[in-house]
Amino acid sequence: MSGDDFVEVIAREVAADPNNLALREDFVTLLLEQDPARAGVELDAFEAHGGDPARARVLRARLMAARLRSSNPPPPAEAAAPPARPAVRSRVPVPGDQDRDDSGAGVSSLWEVERPAVTLSDVAGLSEVKRHLDTAFLAPLRNPELAAAFGQKPGGSLLMYGPPGCGKTFIAKAIAGDLGAAFIHVTLADLLSKWIGESEKAIQGVFRHARAAAPCVIFFDEFDALGGRRTSGGGGSQTMRMLVTQLLEELDGVASVNDGVYFLAATNRPWDIDSALRRPGRIDKTVLVLPPDAVARAAIVARALEGKPAAEVDVVAVAAATEGFSGADLSHLTTTVLQQAMVESMSRGELVPVTTDAVLAAVGGIVPSTTSWLDQVAPVLEYGVDDGTFDQLRAYRVKRGMR
Repeated sequence: MSGDDFVEVIAREVAADPNNLALREDFVTLLLEQDPARAGVELDAFEAHGGDPARARVLRARLMAARLRSSNPPPPAEAAAPPARPAVRSRVPVPGDQDRDDSGAGVSSLWEVERPAVTLSDVAGLSEVKRHLDTAFLAPLRNPELAAAFGQKPGGSLLMYGPPGCGKTFIAKAIAGDLGAAFIHVTLADLLSKWIGESEKAIQGVFRHARAAAPCVIFFDEFDALGGRRTSGGGGSQTMRMLVTQLLEELDGVASVNDGVYFLAATNRPWDIDSALRRPGRIDKTVLVLPPDAVARAAIVARALEGKPAAEVDVVAVAAATEGFSGADLSHLTTTVLQQAMVESMSRGELVPVTTDAVLAAVGGIVPSTTSWLDQVAPVLEYGVDDGTFDQLRAYRVKRGMR
């Protein structure tokens, strides 16, 4: 089956089940690589059918990047504004941006700064992930005197990868909380501008402000959209190459020292990251963020049902039945059973609580979103260059009898 035939098969499935938001999101992701123009139409449909606004913002940022890479950037009227963010503790002007002409730049000179209250101890379960984080990244940072004795500077970088919806953003905030550091969350949509040179200035601004606020964690989400391979091509590809080149300069501290600045990035597609960014001394540490284990799944379900009409749901039994579910899958599961109980309550004219049987019945109708990602990564493991990045993933697949 050709790629075009496969796209049409998925298109027919979407048309047959228009309210299947997970399928719509997967279809948009597929089209981003093959047909960005059609991806824009399907993304509008995803939003119109009630798709998650946060996921829609990320997909729209990736759509902008896809258009740039295909040397077909959107016209000025379509330039997306930076997405709205929840309230945070402060918004601080980036030093040195006062002379910039802001009459239509399109990239904000204000970066939102958080002081996360969560730490890794607030992350339920995921003991293996936390152990790797501690040994590969956090332990030297918690012992600065010992690290200094061995010539290590305060700072560091880490790439988190794994299936979507498994809590990479939450873990990044928890790392900042563990370090007692400020936190700046950056997406591609925050950086792209229709004006030449403004996106590079935005990257400079992020690092400049992080240095001023040190200790500070910079977190780049959907990093493959920004840090993708610099391939040959037209103007759009040139724009992305310039962004990656500017990021390389900032990571190397060409203009300034990065002491006290921690760079974290998250991606579902680590194989698409430009190899120059993965060079030793840049983003040379990786951690696989796995789907939540049984302890974490039970905690997620319990938290989602807390304060809701639920008849002592056996979260341990639910956790046992949801092996391979991501945090997003579990959220979808609990939302589904709560909606079903609400509809039944309205029909009967009395409160009908969520039961263990109802949750377990709903599990059968949900395919874990991590399955498609694990299938997608199989050929990368078999035929890709083995530089040690996927050692944890290989061990995870072997443990579960996967090829």
